[in-house]
Amino acid sequence: MSKQYEQEIRRRRTFAIISHPDAGKTTLTEKLLLYGGAIQLAGTVKGKKTQRAAVSDWMEIEKQRGISVTSSVMQFNYDGYCINILDTPGHQDFSEDTYRTLMAADSAVMVIDAAKGVERQTEKLFKVCLLRDIPIFTFINKMDRESLNPFDLLDDIEQKLGIRTYPMNWPIGSGRDFKGVYNRENREILSYGDEAGSALGGQHKLQTVKATLGDPGLDGLIGAAQHQTLADDIELLDGASYDFDLEAIRHAKLSPVFFGSALTNFGVEPFLQDFLRLTTPPLPRRSDAGEIDPMDDDFSAFVFKIQANMNKAHRDRIAFMRICSGRFEKNMEVLHVQQDRKLRLSQPQQILASEREIIEEAYAGDIIGVFDPGVFSIGDTLCAPGKKFRFEGIPTFAPEHFCLVRQVDTMKRKQFIKGTTQIANEGAIQIFQELGGGMEEVVVGVVGVLQFEVFEYRLKNEYNVDVHMQRMPHQFIRWIENEDLDPNTLSLTSDTKKVQDVRGGRLLLFTNSWSIQWALDHNEGLALSEFGKAKV
Repeated sequence: MSKQYEQEIRRRRTFAIISHPDAGKTTLTEKLLLYGGAIQLAGTVKGKKTQRAAVSDWMEIEKQRGISVTSSVMQFNYDGYCINILDTPGHQDFSEDTYRTLMAADSAVMVIDAAKGVERQTEKLFKVCLLRDIPIFTFINKMDRESLNPFDLLDDIEQKLGIRTYPMNWPIGSGRDFKGVYNRENREILSYGDEAGSALGGQHKLQTVKATLGDPGLDGLIGAAQHQTLADDIELLDGASYDFDLEAIRHAKLSPVFFGSALTNFGVEPFLQDFLRLTTPPLPRRSDAGEIDPMDDDFSAFVFKIQANMNKAHRDRIAFMRICSGRFEKNMEVLHVQQDRKLRLSQPQQILASEREIIEEAYAGDIIGVFDPGVFSIGDTLCAPGKKFRFEGIPTFAPEHFCLVRQVDTMKRKQFIKGTTQIANEGAIQIFQELGGGMEEVVVGVVGVLQFEVFEYRLKNEYNVDVHMQRMPHQFIRWIENEDLDPNTLSLTSDTKKVQDVRGGRLLLFTNSWSIQWALDHNEGLALSEFGKAKV
């Protein structure tokens, strides 16, 4: 690989932003985009029609509800780095989309509400990051509001997530008494206030003051009481906190912690600068041929997301790919491994929410979108012709909620099948049919109930299909492992339902765990699995 290509790859940083809903993740994303010049004015997400919608929330239902329900991909340049941000849904009902997105990231930024600490959804997403062994950076947000004691926040992270913490800066008060943060490395105070600095997208970049703790001059800046508290806190941290360990950070054993306020733009740029310095360039990826080095000359990528109808002006499907090695060029020919066929990838795009830009080239670490004529599935591998391997598959979450769905107007059967199939291919829902049945009525399975609302909304607005949806009492799904078994011969409880998935896999839907045990007890040799086979 030439030196130029190697430099391009080394300056890439690809990370996901994760959080519980309302912790301020989308606001932080927008402020990072402001610094890169990708957008000119930040909007805040409040779910009100009178307010500007977030740039990363492109779907109409997201703007109405004020939540992110799909992952957005954004790229910008800052200080010599090329940054790919993957903004994920915070709502637990869309955790499967977040899981797939984390498969494409090299590190994660965890946003925590200073008033609430670690919340349930943050714990779930954190565990996915641990499985990936990727660095985790923590941004404790909303320090300009009343918050928990910072020591309690650190303890909360360590106890609930099982990861050590290292505060990179330290807050001076909170809420109305918030005076700024103290940078432990530079021994500087970043002062919080409305009077200093120049505007950035309607917010202020604030002054930095060299601080020697104990210097009486600091009393005038932050107040004598705050000065004494800060000096005591830093003495305690320096003596009792964990040591800074870059190797531990790289393997998710230690999380650097930053305090700030994304809404007021306070502490965002110092966080970005330290994050870029400490996080990794593109990491190797596991495959059935061993680890694939990002510096390898040959192009390779995998599909982690498919999205239809991102823009009403473009009735098409976009497959999002994480480039894992080499250099991508427009119109290059690649091998689609799962279908064992060559494809020419024309019109490659980089996407900022619903905005698209055709690109000529991309490198390992980048996320690109390509037009999908219906050939891609989540988890597919693409590589240079002559090379043939498969990246690790992306497993499917077992749905927990089920609904019988049929179209209201039987004349729209074609649109119903197209819409249902396309949305299922994106991974947002899973569809099943009665054994031997057709698509007139389907069983839709989802991880979270809010996905039903999104599914119904999208069928109506993107495919002009009204549907009747009937919730089902079933809570558990099991795949039948016995390939030579006829499901119609099974002895089952009356409320157990027999269905098949889009690949022909045969499954049983159960209303409770007792029915699962009953099926196993009354059908000798029956083997059931909680997971469908991951596509590899």
